[in-house]
Amino acid sequence: MLPDDFLTYLTIGLTHYLVVGAVLFVTGLFTMMTKRNAIGILIGVELVLNSAGVNLVAFDRYMAPGRVDGQIMTLFVIVIAAAEAAIAVGICINLYKNLATVDVDSARKLQG
Repeated sequence: MLPDDFLTYLTIGLTHYLVVGAVLFVTGLFTMMTKRNAIGILIGVELVLNSAGVNLVAFDRYMAPGRVDGQIMTLFVIVIAAAEAAIAVGICINLYKNLATVDVDSARKLQG
């Protein structure tokens, strides 16, 4: 049988969610800064938006229990992420159609 004190170590708290959100944010920021491929940059943006969603839900759960404001805000973040992904994929397809590459440095040739 496990002692009662041991179960407190297994409880997931706000700090755990904030660490996951920070890791997602740093990973997304690093991906956006280092990738030259438009698809890679898109993945980094999605990671940053997901980290914001994790933080919103975590703060809603632990700072204002019983309210669903953070969850509603997270739904808005998800909708914005879906719209951003749809527009960005369209831009990537157009970039590939015109230049045969999705390298963002070569997109400067499209200035008009």
